[in-house]
Amino acid sequence: MRHLAICVFHHQGKILVNPFNDPVKQQSLYRPLGGGVEFGERSIDAIVREIREELDQPIRNVRLLGTLESRFTYLGKPGHEVVQVYDAQFQDLALYEKPWLEGQEGDGQQFRAVWRDSSSFSSAGILVPEGLYALLKSLSLLG
Repeated sequence: MRHLAICVFHHQGKILVNPFNDPVKQQSLYRPLGGGVEFGERSIDAIVREIREELDQPIRNVRLLGTLESRFTYLGKPGHEVVQVYDAQFQDLALYEKPWLEGQEGDGQQFRAVWRDSSSFSSAGILVPEGLYALLKSLSLLG
């Protein structure tokens, strides 16, 4: 089982997500930014570190929204994660005006994070981890 921390960065009914595909299931998926919590690290510290590593951006007003347990299959392999879901704000408010943000995974792979509203998750792909869509809707963070 993996322990993850993700951050939704909500703004005007949209959240920031990293789109990716599962070619085995032929599905498009969206996941907020974040990553693994390292041994001995608090999840709140992990999300600050992950966003600095992926986007090279400082964040503020970090708050825990909830915790999800996700069991899934990706690329044909089973997975099990406990995911702590955070919200935060970028210190650089100009980032909210950009249609996407360029990022880099820990392995050096480039990605483009995009702002998406709830209609994207029904028509274009699935928001993961499981339960995140319902959590964000219940908190009125996703339009």
